[in-house]
Amino acid sequence: MKKICLAAFFLIVSAASVFAQAPVVAKYEYMQVTSIESLIPGGGGRSRMLVTDPNGNAQELQMSNLFSLGGINMGNIKDNEKMLVLKMRELSEQGWELAETVNGTNEAIFMTRYLFKRTKR
Repeated sequence: MKKICLAAFFLIVSAASVFAQAPVVAKYEYMQVTSIESLIPGGGGRSRMLVTDPNGNAQELQMSNLFSLGGINMGNIKDNEKMLVLKMRELSEQGWELAETVNGTNEAIFMTRYLFKRTKR
């Protein structure tokens, strides 16, 4: 009985070491879209959308500032919303799923990060 228990123990330990050395394969790939919208009046700020692909390559797209000299610019807000929705539709058609959204503001910017994931192909 001791020999069987000892053999089982060594079998389990050796199997565990094999599994511990197996490489971890990522199940998902991730893409991040960040919108940075300026709250500086008069167009003094820079509003951008950054799109970072799974390989870390980033694309910077120009967006409109939320404020103009006359105050809040609803046309610019609509343009930015359209740009974001079209980007999200494009990513959805490519199999990306929205996994998480984080936003933050200060007195000069409004920033939102959209994390997308899809099963690795």
